[in-house]
Amino acid sequence: MFRRRAQSPADDSSSASPDSMAKVAGKGRPTPKRREAEGRRRQPVTAPNNRKEAYKQARERQAAERVRAREGMLRGDERYLPVRDRGPARKLARDWVDSRRTVSQYFLPVSLLLLVVLWVVPLFGGQTGMLLYSYAITFLWPLMIVVVVASSIWVSQRVKKEASAKFPGESLKGVGFYAAMRAMQIRRLRFPPPTLLPGGEPVPPKK
Repeated sequence: MFRRRAQSPADDSSSASPDSMAKVAGKGRPTPKRREAEGRRRQPVTAPNNRKEAYKQARERQAAERVRAREGMLRGDERYLPVRDRGPARKLARDWVDSRRTVSQYFLPVSLLLLVVLWVVPLFGGQTGMLLYSYAITFLWPLMIVVVVASSIWVSQRVKKEASAKFPGESLKGVGFYAAMRAMQIRRLRFPPPTLLPGGEPVPPKK
């Protein structure tokens, strides 16, 4: 007899499922599934098309790695240093030597100069040149070697003493010899490069 009233729009909205409401909420579009979102985040991997391309990519990676390793060595980064230069004791030895001027660091330049003089003087110096040559070979050269050996022993003992006091549990094998050999090198040719100037001041960064 009485017809059933049609449901109002308010009743229709209330009967909507929560899932459909969640899809329309927010940005007005369905929320993407996790698998789809991860697929969009992935970057495409460009595989080499042939062997030549693979070799080229390998060479580029190796070149970049060499550059990174050299920059790390120049900074003194322990990860990139050779085994002989690693460890706090070796770092102390380098800093100790680089912060001082020693007699042994002039051994190589003086030796080179002396060799040139000894080669040139007998050719143009006549009897006086031969006398100077004999004097240098007999007295000057042995004296220089004795002074350098004494300086190297002193450097070795001092560095070992300071390293043993500062790092009592650290292995100090070869640290003295390491410091003595570094002290004999020309400062510009030392590697890893010095981080301290003579006197103990830090080396200013290169611009």
